Amino acid sequence: MSERRSTNTTYLLVPILLIAVLLGTAAIRAPNLVSLPGVGSAIIVAAPLTLATYALMALAVAGRGTVDLAVGPLLAFINVSIVKLNMLGVVTGPFGIFLVALGIGMLYQLAFALIIIFVRVQPIIVALSGFLALTGINLVILKRPGGMAPEWMSSWGLGNTIFSPVLLILVLATAGWLIFTRSSFYANLRLMGYDERAAYTSGVRISVVRIGAHLIAGVYVGLAAICYTALISSGDPTQGTTMTLTAVTALVLGGVALSGGRGGVTGALLGAVNLFLIGYVLATFNFGAQQAFVTQLFYGLILVCSLLLTLLVPVIGRYIWFISPYAAFAVLGCVVAGIMLHVGTAETYLTASAGDGAGVAAAGDLATRFLLLPPSGGPTWTGLAAPTPLQQAVLALVVVLGTLTVVTRMVVAEALSYRVGLFLYVFVGSLILLLLLLAGQSHAIGV
Repeated sequence: MSERRSTNTTYLLVPILLIAVLLGTAAIRAPNLVSLPGVGSAIIVAAPLTLATYALMALAVAGRGTVDLAVGPLLAFINVSIVKLNMLGVVTGPFGIFLVALGIGMLYQLAFALIIIFVRVQPIIVALSGFLALTGINLVILKRPGGMAPEWMSSWGLGNTIFSPVLLILVLATAGWLIFTRSSFYANLRLMGYDERAAYTSGVRISVVRIGAHLIAGVYVGLAAICYTALISSGDPTQGTTMTLTAVTALVLGGVALSGGRGGVTGALLGAVNLFLIGYVLATFNFGAQQAFVTQLFYGLILVCSLLLTLLVPVIGRYIWFISPYAAFAVLGCVVAGIMLHVGTAETYLTASAGDGAGVAAAGDLATRFLLLPPSGGPTWTGLAAPTPLQQAVLALVVVLGTLTVVTRMVVAEALSYRVGLFLYVFVGSLILLLLLLAGQSHAIGV
């Protein structure tokens, strides 16, 4: 096979594959996830981590190894400030809460940027100092978890439906980052992350770009704190360490380079969702008193493995450049959607196959809404109803299309190569073996 440079999105293959495995496992282990309340609750729980990861991404792209370790304590500081101001009756309305949350986040990040630029202290030192200071300040404001969030935020964290204000915040934040990537400011930000000296000699105003990146991070931290306050409906000054660890892990897992210059909203979103699913899947297992220890252990192992894979991506990308991450996402998405659909309708079909009239009616309703055919004989696979003929046909079509896509791209790659690669030998050998098997079966039946 000819050697080609890996595409800029090859690093997304790792989080895409992981999210498919985790989501399929979560659907099987906890079928309640495949429902409107289940998906709604998952969105509300994952939103603070996702927005915190966006905040870290804006700083990581800026370079200099800027990883704000204080993102967790800052989120907790905004959370306890909102609760305290609400309890004192100072700020209770939506406009005031958003103004306080975004203002605190932007002011802190502005101070962070000014110290880095003018005092010339290493970002990791400033981040660690902020982590320690905010951790103590949070306990001064609120000594223990408690208090009451504004009443109008209580309904945000119920998770009874998919569509909620938290989902709207998450969608707008993601869309805002996608629009931001189309701007010249983002191009200057990436250039600064790759090589700050080259950006300076090219006329990029380094100080302005770095301050802008920190202000964007402050906005996302404020939004994350609002979603977190809506989730717990109270204040919690002790969540700083956990949130920082998971956000940094999600950042690395999403393929964002800590050295700067590379990062995108797609990778950050996939990394945050993967971290949420890891905790969700581990919660379905009963580890007893070691539950928290096992969860933190897996977070650490995944972080180490992600760093190793990040180093190997440029090497592996030379051999898998022909695989599009988005095509892989589409194929794996169809497979996971089939698993979730099968799990979500299994109980109804099992009831229908048992001869219950109500179950048959429900199955007919599902056939109308989801274009599913009723079960033929009611066989089961490991306690779940066997796939319907339509589900089997869709799965077979996905497998065929995926195989044809891979084979076609491999054939094109071989056609552009000046030498015969290993794939051609394997492909031709498989065809010969298939021909021999068909000939043997035909001879056995006397054709």
